[in-house]
Amino acid sequence: MTQSTTGTAATDPLPPPKELRRLREAKSLSEEQVAAAVGVTRATVRAWETGRTSPRGRKREAYARLIGTGDADALTPGAPNKWSKDDAARAAGAPPRTAPTAGSGRDGGSGSVAAATAPATTAPADPATSAASAASETDAEIEAGPSPAEAFDALYRHSAAALFRQTYLLTGRRGLSREAVGKAFDLAWQRWPEVAVDRDPVGWVRAAAYDHAMAPWHRFRREHRHLDPPPEAPGPRALLDAMLALPPAYRRTLLLHDGVGLGLPETAAETEASTPAAAGRLMTARAAVAERVPEFAEPSTPAEQSALLHERLGALALAQPASSLPVPELIRTCSERKAQLWTRAAIAFTVLLVGLTLIALATAPRKYEPPRSPAQQVGGVPPLGGPQKLTPQTKKLQKKLGGELVHGPARLVPRPG
Repeated sequence: MTQSTTGTAATDPLPPPKELRRLREAKSLSEEQVAAAVGVTRATVRAWETGRTSPRGRKREAYARLIGTGDADALTPGAPNKWSKDDAARAAGAPPRTAPTAGSGRDGGSGSVAAATAPATTAPADPATSAASAASETDAEIEAGPSPAEAFDALYRHSAAALFRQTYLLTGRRGLSREAVGKAFDLAWQRWPEVAVDRDPVGWVRAAAYDHAMAPWHRFRREHRHLDPPPEAPGPRALLDAMLALPPAYRRTLLLHDGVGLGLPETAAETEASTPAAAGRLMTARAAVAERVPEFAEPSTPAEQSALLHERLGALALAQPASSLPVPELIRTCSERKAQLWTRAAIAFTVLLVGLTLIALATAPRKYEPPRSPAQQVGGVPPLGGPQKLTPQTKKLQKKLGGELVHGPARLVPRPG
């Protein structure tokens, strides 16, 4: 997580990464302006300000002068640098300090004297050569740092066993503690860009492990419903029983302050409480533990009681073997597979949703058609009027009358006009 700056700190000491960003913003300089002035990329400047890498060589000197003075003349070879001890000594009239040569001794032999009194000559650099060397040095800086997998593995090996023992003191269940540590590092690998630049990566993972271990829904799981067998010794058993009898918030506060050794403000921040509330929980938890275990009521001052609790909790935690934890490569592989599975499931669900939407658009009616009411039998309607159907006798009579001659008076026809 940290990177050694051996060989560069002796030339131009720089302030911490957060101070670098503050100085740049105080000079009203953007990342693009600093990158163009020093001869690097914007990503390299961001890496310097987050502490992932550190500038080297001439870029380090130019960057220190730029943020130290904040003007355009800061990049000139003769400009003083307030972050460089050599420039400060040169401005005061003293010769600059130089590193001893390979043949010089601790008492300042002839080699160191010659190196200190020799005049420094610097040849002007060609712009094309400077740009090429800046690009090569930038690539070397990026490749020099550890890869994300190596940094994650180092964090896991450094803190996994301690987190397993701490979560055991919170839960009293080894299986749940192992699961909580695995879930915490699984989440850390998924959010590694955020964890890598955090000021306390161990605290980030610890908070995630504590949250998973103390989740209330574990009581409904059959494998975590009962506690593991307590220690055989009466002292550790009584201390563990006293810890598990505390409420979760008080238990976590006591473990962080007296077990892990965090300060009261850090404990309050990690438990998401105010400092007075964390102090009250701590005093209540200590009184409850002292009531159940008389040994912790003997110290006369809170500092002595805290030291005794730290010693006893540490001994109880170290008694728990952490050899059953998985290797970090397995954590990373499972996390990546889980992320791929969720990604594929999300893609499949999206494709299914789009397909159902297209089918609905294709089969939906283009206009509104009101539904037809079902047919019903209607009564009380009079029969249809008009001429009835002719019977065979009526038809015979009609035919007979039509074929006979009429022997009667002629039809009266009205005269015209």
